[in-house]
Amino acid sequence: MNLYLRLLDDANCLPRRMASVVLMITVTFLPLLTFAMQDSQSTTNRIGQFRELTRNKVFRDSVTPNWLPGNEHFWYRVQTGRNQFEMVFVDTVAGIRQPAFDSDEVLTQLREMSGDPRRSLPNQIVFSEDRQIIFFKSSGYWRIDRNSSQLKRADEADYQQSVGSAANDVKPSTDRGGDVDLEFANHTEDAIRLIWIDRAGEQVPYDQINPGDSFRQRTFVGHVWLVVDSSNRPIRWFEAEMDETEIVIDSLTPLELILPNQEAQATRSRRAASLQATRRSPDGKWETFVQDHDLHVRNREDQSTFQLSQSGTADHTFEERVYWSPKSRFLLARQVSQGENRIVYMIESSPEDQTQPKLHSHVYAKPGDKIVQQTPRLFDLETRTDLSLDTSLFDNPWSISQYYWHAPTNEFRFLYNQRGHQVVRLVGISTAGIVRSIIDEQSNTFIDYRNKVFFHRGADDTEIIWMSERNGWNHLYLCDADTGTVKNAITSGEWVVRSIDRVDNESRQVWFQASGIVPGQDPYYLHFCRVNFDGSDLTILTEGDGTHSIEYSPDRKFLIDRYSRVDLPPQTNLRRTSDGSLVCHLESADWSALHESEWKLPTPFAAKGRDGQTDIYGVIYWPSDFEATQSYPVIESIYAGPHAAFVPKQFSLRNRMHELAQLGFIVVQIDGMGTNFRSKAFHDVCWKNLGDSGFPDRIAWLKQAAQVFPQMDWFDCVVAENGALLYFPATREQLLLGDRPPEAF
Repeated sequence: MNLYLRLLDDANCLPRRMASVVLMITVTFLPLLTFAMQDSQSTTNRIGQFRELTRNKVFRDSVTPNWLPGNEHFWYRVQTGRNQFEMVFVDTVAGIRQPAFDSDEVLTQLREMSGDPRRSLPNQIVFSEDRQIIFFKSSGYWRIDRNSSQLKRADEADYQQSVGSAANDVKPSTDRGGDVDLEFANHTEDAIRLIWIDRAGEQVPYDQINPGDSFRQRTFVGHVWLVVDSSNRPIRWFEAEMDETEIVIDSLTPLELILPNQEAQATRSRRAASLQATRRSPDGKWETFVQDHDLHVRNREDQSTFQLSQSGTADHTFEERVYWSPKSRFLLARQVSQGENRIVYMIESSPEDQTQPKLHSHVYAKPGDKIVQQTPRLFDLETRTDLSLDTSLFDNPWSISQYYWHAPTNEFRFLYNQRGHQVVRLVGISTAGIVRSIIDEQSNTFIDYRNKVFFHRGADDTEIIWMSERNGWNHLYLCDADTGTVKNAITSGEWVVRSIDRVDNESRQVWFQASGIVPGQDPYYLHFCRVNFDGSDLTILTEGDGTHSIEYSPDRKFLIDRYSRVDLPPQTNLRRTSDGSLVCHLESADWSALHESEWKLPTPFAAKGRDGQTDIYGVIYWPSDFEATQSYPVIESIYAGPHAAFVPKQFSLRNRMHELAQLGFIVVQIDGMGTNFRSKAFHDVCWKNLGDSGFPDRIAWLKQAAQVFPQMDWFDCVVAENGALLYFPATREQLLLGDRPPEAF
């Protein structure tokens, strides 16, 4: 009685049309098929109605600080209602948050004096040196007396003098999290255009939005979007966040922005210069180059050349970048063997533009395939020889990185990640050709090289900060750089170091993100912390029951701490980085309008997993028309990859799970064993066991959830994975629950 539906278009969990559904297993019991064949327009309408239900219902949920010179004061613009804003001024010394001026009064004056009743407060303002006068530009130049909130026309010269170097510096996009849908609404009388600032700082044009229209764009947290008017003048830029999804453009006031294109060009130039510099010896006498796949050396004085390597071929060529010893006698080069380009084919059964299927192909390596690999080679320029090395400590690399010269031991060093990810070691090669392992990290299962490998050299190269799960939890250790022995644990406990934000060698401190560090909270919630190299003075800089994100002041003396949960909108505080103490509360999101709607708050839920002891965490989404007396089929949205955890932890007005629930389902997401960011034992469940996908934990979780929430008809359970739907009122699952006899089916 199993039905498996594969959606070729996995932008939504539901089929947009039956032509895009491939029936993988034919059955006679097809209640889900009836659901899948429902009118797609009706589905679109219901989801659209839900989006309207949540639009403009949460305010005061975002703080973007604009720091003034001296880093003791900042201002921000906060949305207080639909098309309503307030300008806020913060004095960090006095610990005071106050209105920058009477926003209502100034807005009334602006509309009267400009003759435009639709005018709104400016996006950008500039303070005078004594912070008593505010200037802004909006179809002319204006000034506000902060004491009286009186608005006057200003001279351009006064405005320009105050602006000084206060222009915005727009950064390139970064990847800081999952995908998010942004809704751009054009409330101006001119067409606007979206431009994506890519990771290199280049401008990538996107769609035009006409006056009164909206446009929905899928992007990723940390991606930067620029809004320009019809004359291509920047009017606003926006960095995507998970819980800020609606961007209203209500002003065409041009902004003076520093766009990253010039910076990106400079970065490329610096990289090219850096590559060129690596070819040149420190004493300036020699220069390397690759010719016919072999490494050659040129004397920069007389331009004479000689061939240094003899083994280069088209499939085993030398790279341009080399690593010199300080006295220019030795150099380490990398010889790269090429991998095989395995082609994998996929059939698109129901293309948009034709009735015949289409064949697609892409390069995709399979286990055991030959991959691109680097082999370090050490050369002596004085004897013009290739030193014979014992490569057994690095003979099967997945990757080799972090090449550097370690002067105290007279060694070239690099970080070796063995294919199979069971060995990560720091390897040293002396100028005598002796190879040794300095730090050797091994696992009987696997090492999470994407999230749990970190290597940092101390300021004088006598110490190393090393990340390891050797005690069952991901932590940091201070090691002797000569012997590799552990001097002390920097962090410890039944919690996880998630990432490193900064290592301050001068202060001997590590700034990092952790989860599970606050007892009693969801162990996936992120907190920001600081600790000394010797493990002392561990300080949690953030506070509040939720997952946190922060933004430091330019001098790192303060941080904006923003936290939320799936059942709590953002709370924003200003804290000191010296001890994490509170300076002042900035904003609590106003979601009163949301509570007045039919929107149902998601429910975080934890239950015991397969072992009856380990807590498994998930979220339950309810339909807006939920009735406690009714029974609802359950859909679980699954992604069980071992590289991450997938249950949302931040507040979000809309996501695909919430939208799916509006079609009459209870939707759940669960992180079972085998997913990431818990203990090593929790993660190891996936070892040679990907097919497990945490299903024993999911079944146990669903059973316990159904006991708490009897409206969950778990027997009608759908599993969505990568755009696939699986319906199973199968005998095996029934018997596991033991609540329905097999003859019921």
